Parts: sequence; C-alpha cells; structure tokens
Amino acid sequence: MPRDMSPDEFREHAHKAVDQIADYLRDIRQYPVVPKVEPGDLTADLPASGPEHGESMDAIFADFERHILPAVTHWNHPRFHAYFANSASAPGILAEMWMAALNINGMLWKSSPAATELEQVTLDWFRQWLGLPEKQFGIIYDTASISTMHAIAAARERADPSSRTEGSTPNLVMYCSEHAHSSNEKGAIGIGIGQNNVRKVPMDLEFRMRADVLRNMVEQDVAARKKPFCVVSAIGTTATSACDPTAEIAQIAQEYGMWLHVDAAYAGPAAICDEFRPLFDGWELADSIVINPHKWFATPVDLSVFYTRHPDILRRAYSLIPDYLVTAEDSKVVNYMDYGVQLGRRFRSLKLWFIMRYFGREALAAMIREHCQWARELGDRALLDGRFDIGAPIPFSLVCLRLKGPDEKTFALIDRVNKSGTAFVSPTALNGKTYFRIAIGDIKTTRDDVDATWNAVTEAATALL
Repeated sequence: MPRDMSPDEFREHAHKAVDQIADYLRDIRQYPVVPKVEPGDLTADLPASGPEHGESMDAIFADFERHILPAVTHWNHPRFHAYFANSASAPGILAEMWMAALNINGMLWKSSPAATELEQVTLDWFRQWLGLPEKQFGIIYDTASISTMHAIAAARERADPSSRTEGSTPNLVMYCSEHAHSSNEKGAIGIGIGQNNVRKVPMDLEFRMRADVLRNMVEQDVAARKKPFCVVSAIGTTATSACDPTAEIAQIAQEYGMWLHVDAAYAGPAAICDEFRPLFDGWELADSIVINPHKWFATPVDLSVFYTRHPDILRRAYSLIPDYLVTAEDSKVVNYMDYGVQLGRRFRSLKLWFIMRYFGREALAAMIREHCQWARELGDRALLDGRFDIGAPIPFSLVCLRLKGPDEKTFALIDRVNKSGTAFVSPTALNGKTYFRIAIGDIKTTRDDVDATWNAVTEAATALL
C-alpha cells in the first residue's frame, strides 16, 4: 500500500514549493516567454517509462526545475500577448491550493453544499458588477468552448425537444459572424447539428456581423424550409475584439424565435467599467452569455461563467438522474450536474470568490482601464512609426498590426519577436492579409512591459526592413 506524506512532510515540501512559486512570480520577467526548445526535446530528456519505486520530493522538484520549467511557454508572463492572456493572480493561486486540498466534487448540493452555494453567490456578485439583469442563472464550466456547446444544446432543446431522445433533425441551422470563434462550429459538431449547418454571416468594415445580411440569410433559410434556431453575437472577437451589433441581432432573433447566445469570453469583464457598457448594448436580451474570468480577470485557468435566462431549458436538455444520485434535498436545491454534460465539478467558484474579495471591483476595473489605454497608445505609436498598418479599431486591449509590404515580412517579424523571448504575439488574417496581435490582459503587466514588447517589435522591424 502506498503511504501518503505525513502532515509534517507535507508542510516541509509545501513551504519549499510556495517559496519556489513566489520566486517564480517575482522573477518571471527573467524567463523567455516562449521556450527555446524544439519538438521532442523534453520527451528525449525524460525516462521512457515510469519509476518502479518512489522517489524523493527533492528529486522531483529538481527535475521540474531542470527539465519541465525550461520547456514551459509562460502564459503567466506579463509579456504574454498571444491569443488572450490567462492571468493567474496570487489570491487565485492560493485558492487553487485549497481547491486541491479539499478535492471536492460539486455535482450535487449534497456532495458539497459550500461549492454549490458559493457558486450561486459569487456569480450573482459578478452579475451585479457586469450590470446584467437579475433574472440570470449562473453556472461555471471549464472553458468558453464548453459554455458555447451548452448554449447550442439549450437552443436545440427549445427548437426541437425531441432531439434529446431522437437526435437532431436535419433542418436546424445556426448563425455566427465570419470571425466568430471556432468553438461555435465545434459545438455544432459536438451535439450533432453539423458544421455545414453553421452559417457564417459577412462582416462590415469594422469586422462586425452585418445584421442586414443576417436577416436576409435567415429569410432564405426559412424559404428553403430550414429552421433557424440559434445565433451567436460576439462582443470582443478573437481576431480583432470587434463587437457585433447585439441589440439589432437580438431583434432578429426574437422575430424568428432563435436563441441568442452572446460570446463575451474575452471582453466580458470590461462591462464592470461604466464607460465600456455601450459596447455591450443588447446583451441583456440574450438567452445565454459566456464570460471567461480566466482571460481578463486575474483568475487562473480554467473558469468560464455561463449565464442564461432559461435554466429550465438548459436543465431539460441535460438532466439525467440515476438512482444512486438521488438525495432528500433534490426538490429544494440546485444540483449543478443537471445543467451540463459533466458530472465531476471542481470547486472553481472558490478562486473567483478569493479574487473578488481580495481586489474588489474598483481595482479590477482600474486594471482593465489601464490595459485598454496602453493598447490605444500602442496603436498611436504604430501610426507615428509609419512602417505598420493597423488592421482594426481598438475597442478594448487588443491591437492588430502588420509590417507594410508582403505577408512574409509580418510572419518573419512574429517569428523574430517570439524567438527573442521578450514577448509572445500571435497572427491573425484580416482582409486577406496577415497581422500580428498584441493582447494585453495580465494583472502583472506594466507600462514598462508594454514598452519592452514594442521595442522588440520595432527592433525586429528594423532588422527585417
């Protein structure tokens, strides 16, 4: 039988681990954001099979520092600007420690009353900060992809209730913009709608879904005896952070009985700032909304918040209660297992609660304002430099730039910046041309970090041009 650590052994090693983590967070700028490794390097460094006999924690810690850490892309680095930042603050890290120590499964209220009720309370606090209406049911999933899949499943349940038992009817169609996240198509694939039944709506000059074209496409599908059942409006697209005209889309959704899902996975936290609220106009009319605190709210990955005005429909889509999960409290409580595919549920609300308590709304709003200001300043610098084109407006904290000239120059710049270790940027395609994205979102990022990123970009541009 294996013997776990004694409390004293755990305390000794935990103190060492916390010291290492604190040093890592303090010294994180000394690490290259992208590791200088080649595919297969780490695999070659590690044994081909696991140990027959246990090893000491000192040996494990040493190998972690020797082999694992040098192969890490540091998502928690203040100059990680690719994709969208996943920022882990110290309160969130401390909460993760408690989550692992408690090791609960919040599938039922009975299986952990604290997990269920803290999730309800914390998501209601968050809803209030965001300015959303009171009648919202909140639940935490792991990522926006899973949240969106559940939105599509709820939309299908409302449009075609027999699909739960009989499978999807072939005439269901859904809509999203050409720049909508791939999770929309993956969600449609996952629940059997089919990729070919996801309509991509063209965008305007600012990369927002064209509501007039959406209406025409819906009318054409209705005429062809298709059933429009779901439309996804993005507030803060991955490519450019554009905001679809959600209020107009909501009107069309209401007219045709479509479920409106709002993808605010990245930009959603900005709604805690009053000045950004106009960009969210119409999201209060949505049937469901996804927001990822693990992107822009100092929360360690993973934590995706899903709100819906129709928890009964979501529950109808997924509730399945075997005898061994029946409890005496079922009629009086929320059992979160009834509102999704997953049965096992981590105590994710604990880290959001720690973060909201530790920082408060004002400090988190100030962080978001600073990030957006620095992004606008980067855009101004690019214009003054003269060697760059700006690909899209900058409503939040994402800047899309390219070197003037052929795409090869921009690809080379991305490669040079990333290999420098100073920063990590990622590409996107706009109007047939390649741009690089600088997304600011880490709580540790400072103006000096933004300056260092810009210096790496301009140095690469000078070397290439």
